Amino acid sequence: MTALADTETDAPKRPWYKRLFGNGGPIIPVVRLQGVISHELKPGRLNIASVAPMLKKAFAIKKAPVVAIVVNSPGGSAVQSRLIAEHIRQLAAENDKKVLVFVEDAAASGGYFIATAGDEIIADPSSLVGSIGVIYAGFGFVEALEKLGVTRRLYTAGQNKSTLDPFLPEKEEDIERIKRMELDIHEVFIDYVKARRGGKIALPDDEVFTGEFWTAKRGVAMGLVDTLGNLHGTLRERFGKDYQVKPISQKKGLIQLPSFGLSASLSPDLAGELLARVEDRALWSRLGL
Repeated sequence: MTALADTETDAPKRPWYKRLFGNGGPIIPVVRLQGVISHELKPGRLNIASVAPMLKKAFAIKKAPVVAIVVNSPGGSAVQSRLIAEHIRQLAAENDKKVLVFVEDAAASGGYFIATAGDEIIADPSSLVGSIGVIYAGFGFVEALEKLGVTRRLYTAGQNKSTLDPFLPEKEEDIERIKRMELDIHEVFIDYVKARRGGKIALPDDEVFTGEFWTAKRGVAMGLVDTLGNLHGTLRERFGKDYQVKPISQKKGLIQLPSFGLSASLSPDLAGELLARVEDRALWSRLGL
């Protein structure tokens, strides 16, 4: 399922004479935050390092009445999600700007965390929102090693240093420790959503903060979304047909694409990138996207 994208290229174009003499409607900076949220500086990932320069540039446009942020993310790093959301609020306060967040296919988990930094959340009826929960995922290779006849050799200082090592059997105490950590992070998520939207959420905690996600159509009734709509329809309605969108994008070269040599062997970097892509695909797939 893919929601119809409302792209910046659909924005109306002012006649040349209005552009020349500065006549016409307001300029609206638009920052697109699309992809999995991760600390890694790689294409398709969102983090404070890659996002902050775009946000700074958008909020620096003094005459802009609002800053529009388009969110399309299945989630990811809890820390990076909070850093981005907090930075949006900091810039909004410093520059006295209202923030409109527009959801495309999804603002789920960390994507929804970022979306709540907006003064308003506007989404397509079929957009997916929510997933206010925490997940820890990994792999276990114990049986694979046994079949291959490989012995794991691991030396640590500190009894919990090997917590959830994928090449060792799981321990109940490790699982309990991870669960406690997840509950702490979940509490941070819940507190932030309540601080930003507590007066709008219409259902009790045990129906909202379960990790479940919903369509934006349902999200409006729950108070997770303010209204249904899209970027250009909303801007046209609020600022007239002469408004101008100014897309704010990353500088070229900020994130380097991986280079591939002629060797047929699978390098550690390439192997890590392939595994990361599988994990990214899994995040999107859980939403049916």
